[in-house]
Amino acid sequence: MPVLLALAVIVGIVIGMFLSSRDKRPNLTVYPKTDKLSNILNYISEEYVDTVSIKTLVENTIPALLKNLDPHSIYIPAKDLESVNAPLEGEFDGIGIQFNMTADTATVINVIPNGPSDRAGLLAGDRIVAVDGKNIAGVKFPFDSVPRLLKGPHGTRVEVLVQRKEEPEPILFSLIRDRIPIYSVDVSFMVSATTGYIKINSFAKNTHDEFMEGMAKLKRQGMQRLIIDLRGNPGGYMEAATRIANELLPVNRLIVYTQGNNRPRKDVFSDGYGRLRDVDVAVLIDEQSASASEILAGALQDNDRGQIIGRRSFGKGLVQEQIFFSDGSAMRLVIARYYTPSGRCIQKPYKSGDNNDDYYADIVRRYMHGEFSEQDSIQFTDTLRYYTVGGRLVYGGGGIMPDIFVPLDTTGVTDYYIRVTRRNLVYRYAFRFVEQHRLETRPLKTFEQVDAFLQRFDLFTDFVTYASKNGVSTNQAQLRQSRFVLETQLRAVIARNIIDNDGFYPYIKDIDETLLRAIAELEDETN
Repeated sequence: MPVLLALAVIVGIVIGMFLSSRDKRPNLTVYPKTDKLSNILNYISEEYVDTVSIKTLVENTIPALLKNLDPHSIYIPAKDLESVNAPLEGEFDGIGIQFNMTADTATVINVIPNGPSDRAGLLAGDRIVAVDGKNIAGVKFPFDSVPRLLKGPHGTRVEVLVQRKEEPEPILFSLIRDRIPIYSVDVSFMVSATTGYIKINSFAKNTHDEFMEGMAKLKRQGMQRLIIDLRGNPGGYMEAATRIANELLPVNRLIVYTQGNNRPRKDVFSDGYGRLRDVDVAVLIDEQSASASEILAGALQDNDRGQIIGRRSFGKGLVQEQIFFSDGSAMRLVIARYYTPSGRCIQKPYKSGDNNDDYYADIVRRYMHGEFSEQDSIQFTDTLRYYTVGGRLVYGGGGIMPDIFVPLDTTGVTDYYIRVTRRNLVYRYAFRFVEQHRLETRPLKTFEQVDAFLQRFDLFTDFVTYASKNGVSTNQAQLRQSRFVLETQLRAVIARNIIDNDGFYPYIKDIDETLLRAIAELEDETN
C-alpha cells in the first residue's frame, strides 16, 4: 500500500502542475486513459528529481497491485522462483542431505539414498564445518543461509568439510550437485493386518506415481482398506489430486469442476480404470488441508465414496495460473474457482483488498470460537445446502466439513507438557540421544530394528532428568498424565532421526486420535 500511496501522491502533484500551467503548455497530455501505470513509471524515469530504479519500483508495485485482488494471487521474484516451485516440481539441485542446526553447527540428520552425498560417503551425524572454504560452524551462521550455500546449478561442484565423531581430523568431500527428489508422500505402512495408511504432504508433479508405489507396497502386505492422510497438506497441482480420485471412483463420476468470469466451466470426470475402486477408504483432513486436498476430499465425499474424518478444512478454492516473465520471475493469478461435484464452492469468503493477515487469521478465530473442540460451534448457512450422489446433506460456505468430526486431542496436555514443548525439549533430547548412540543406530534400517533397540532404554526417566536440568521441574501428578504422550513422542522423534518417517509414523499413530478413529470406523464397517 505505501507504494500505491506514493504513486497516488505523484499523480496528484503532477496533475496539479499540469492544471496550474495548462495555459503555457496547452497540448501536454500526461495521463491518457490507457496504460496509466506505464505513463507514471515513464514520467518518474524521465522527470524525477533523483536517480531512481524503475525496476525496483515495478518489483515493489506488482505485489501491492495483486494484493488488491484476492489472498492467493501472488508475484514471485526471479530469485525466489526455483525454491517456490521446487516442492511442486518434486526436485531441486543440491547435494542430498537433511540437516539440523544444533549448537551453531549444521549436523547431517539423513542422507538421501543415491544422492551426491550418499555416493561420496557422507553419514548421518557428520557435522558440517565449512562449505567452499567458508566456515559455518560455531559462528552463529544463519540457518537459512546454509541451504543457499549447498544448493546450486546442476553439475556444479561444492566442497564440504565435515567433522565425524570417530575421526580425529575433518574430512573434505568434493560433491557434484545433482537433481534431488522432494517426496510428497511421507510414508505408507500397515496400521493393522488389513488396513493401510498413506500420508500425502502436498500435491506435486510426481504425487500420483508416489501414491501408486505406496499402494503397490501395501497391497503386497494384504491391504484391504485404506486411510489417506491429508492433514496439514496445503495442496498443489489439481491434476495430482484428480488422478488419485480417479483411482478410487467408478466410471463417469464428476471429480471437480472449475469456472471463472473469463473461463468457461471445465469438468473432470473419472474414466473407470481406477485400480483402487474396490478398496474401502477414509480420508483424514484438518484446518490446514487446502486446495487440492479439498478437491480430493470433496470428490470422495460428494460421490459417497468412503468417509471424511477430522476437522473442517481450510477453504482454499481459487485456481491459480502461473505465467512467466522474461526476467525469470512469475505471477500466479487466480483465474477460476474450484467446485465439488455437488456444486459446493470450496473457497471460504474473503474481501478483495483485505489484509491477508486477517484472512489467514480465520484459523485462529475458529480455534477461539471452539470449532476445534466442539462440532456444534460450526455454523452453517441454510441457503448453502447441497446433496451427495446418495442424497446425503452437505454444506457449502468454504472448506470441507468431515462426515465424522474428531476434536483436537488434549489428552496428556498438562503444564509440564506445555513447558517441555515450548522449550523444544523432546526434539533436543531425541537429537542428543541419537548423537550419543550414532554408531549403534547407523546399521538400523527398519522400524522393527529401531523399536527393538529403543526397548533397551528407559527413555522417559532419562528425559525427565534432562528436562529438569533444562529448567522444567518435575511434577509427579502431571508426569503421570502426560507420560504416554511424551514417551510416544520421544520414541517417534528418535526413530525419525534414525530412519526418517518410516520410524516416526508407526509410533505416533498410537496417540493420533483421528487416525485411531479412522481405523475403528473402517474395520467396524467390514466386521
